[in-house]
Amino acid sequence: MQSIHNGFRVWLAFASLLMCAGGVSAATDGQQGVWPTTAVTAPPQHKPRILLIHDMEGLAGQDDPYTFLYGHPNYPRGRQLLVDDVNAVVDGLFRGGAASVTVADGHGSGNPQPDLPVERLDPRAKLISRASWFDAYLDLAEGGEFDAVVVVGMHAKSGSKGFASHTYTIGMELMIQGRSITETELVAMLYGRTGMPVIFASGDDRLAADLKTMPWLRYVTTKQATSASSARLLPVAAVHREMRDEAKAAVENWRKARVISFTGPIRVAVRAVPPANMKWLEGMPGVQYANETVTFSAHNVVAAYRGVGPIVAALAFSFSDAENTAFERLPDAAALQHQGMVELYRRWFAAESSLAPPPAPAAKRSDEQYHGFH
Repeated sequence: MQSIHNGFRVWLAFASLLMCAGGVSAATDGQQGVWPTTAVTAPPQHKPRILLIHDMEGLAGQDDPYTFLYGHPNYPRGRQLLVDDVNAVVDGLFRGGAASVTVADGHGSGNPQPDLPVERLDPRAKLISRASWFDAYLDLAEGGEFDAVVVVGMHAKSGSKGFASHTYTIGMELMIQGRSITETELVAMLYGRTGMPVIFASGDDRLAADLKTMPWLRYVTTKQATSASSARLLPVAAVHREMRDEAKAAVENWRKARVISFTGPIRVAVRAVPPANMKWLEGMPGVQYANETVTFSAHNVVAAYRGVGPIVAALAFSFSDAENTAFERLPDAAALQHQGMVELYRRWFAAESSLAPPPAPAAKRSDEQYHGFH
């Protein structure tokens, strides 16, 4: 899951939304068959370099949704569950003959540090560390560094009744070519553009059902969802044994996997679901909107993905109701709100008076590193 507070600029979102929205009717075919694919191509003796992207909602031994919420007292427990799952998969990947395993944070909890403590990671694997921000779902496909992708701790899609089920962020459903998709499928589409297959995934039983669209996938069920905030746990030791076995088999058979591959225009739809809404878009010029859904067409999967971002930013307006409710309970809420209005007025007067612009955001620390989504 990506955090809903990840630096989108709201008014930039408006402009981008207007540019990316196109004249395409809402997708309705709804078929959930196998995606169009191509074969994996690789030299016969080549050992695959594996990119492991982890989320944090589909972990073994996890039935508490606050274990993936940074800042909550139960978050450290979730970090340990994440370490245990990732290390089990890493061990299986190397047993299967992986040349290397590189880990990227795909969760976005808001923690400025990696959700997975690097000192606890299997030393045979490495955690990506870069001086500049990157998109773990998009930017690592280029450059020929990796041959295949595995995903760990994933979740079912919005509306599937899975544990913490959502797609990309809370409050939305994402549809590609008329089909509601999971984040795992989104990853497979984005990495598939460079010929990389997703060969292994783990998560709850509802995600297992969602991913029948990828029959080549080696999948491990970590728990059985009983609601969005509860699950029936499976024996963790047995789950980890299965992870090792299936990850090993995924590497041994990676050439038999399939690469999701699109040709021609892609129809995209983003539908707001509770607790979000996009009703305020009704009647906005240039936006193809109806029934809580914005639709557009894109010439390839990268353009489709980039077009979704501004819509998510616009959708996040509706979260203010819940946030304001919590804010208004604070004893000094009125004073804080007044301070905010004073600062808003100061910037307004400065702009209208052609005075110096407001101070720029603090410069990024020279030692700050990025490991995926924050």
